[in-house]
Amino acid sequence: MEKLNFVKNGVSKLPPGFRFQPTDEELVFQYLKCKVFSYPLPASIIPEINVCKYDPWDLPGNCDLQERHFFSPKEAKYRNGNRMNRTTKCGYWKATGSDKRISSSTCNNGIVGVRKTLIFYEGKSPKGSRTHWVLHEYRLVSVETGAANSSHNNYVNEIGDWVLCRLSMKKRSLESDGSATHQKHRQNNTVQTSRPRLMFDFMMVGKTNSSTSSSCSSSSNIMEVSSNASDHEETSGYAHF
Repeated sequence: MEKLNFVKNGVSKLPPGFRFQPTDEELVFQYLKCKVFSYPLPASIIPEINVCKYDPWDLPGNCDLQERHFFSPKEAKYRNGNRMNRTTKCGYWKATGSDKRISSSTCNNGIVGVRKTLIFYEGKSPKGSRTHWVLHEYRLVSVETGAANSSHNNYVNEIGDWVLCRLSMKKRSLESDGSATHQKHRQNNTVQTSRPRLMFDFMMVGKTNSSTSSSCSSSSNIMEVSSNASDHEETSGYAHF
């Protein structure tokens, strides 16, 4: 049976209506493990690319997708060290939180997966600006005999020259930005609609203009209130604007 191939020109292409949404366990034991040990993959759907050679927005694939997956070769930051290089052209990936251990009930041979969460920062370390780009990096590690299902991190060493990366953009931050903008608009509308009403006292205007007209008859051409304002005092009141 011919293996399904969904990678074209280094980009994963699925037919309309299909989604690639594997669990952590499936990514580690069905894809990364097969890649590391050169076993046949369930499907050729994850392209190979050195993730740290590109900024996240330049990586191949559709940015509108919730998640993108890549096999990335391990690249040491220093020649004689095991620390991986996570610096790109415009920034760097910085680890956050604790590593998550991933085990399998069907694979108990001293191998587990480890998921590391990284956030992308624009600029130079350590003064970069945090962005919404998130990278989950999966690695294979060996553990002590009998400790594969243990909660303790008794890792011995890493296995293979590949890691599996899952790239996404944090939606919570985008939604919070939108809700903050919406809240600001609501506050502005509340300020506009809650302005106090202006009250105009026609009785006082009538009295003022009546006394003014007796001293200066020419001012009645500017603002005239009925000379019989006193006759209407019982019916006049406050007008609201």
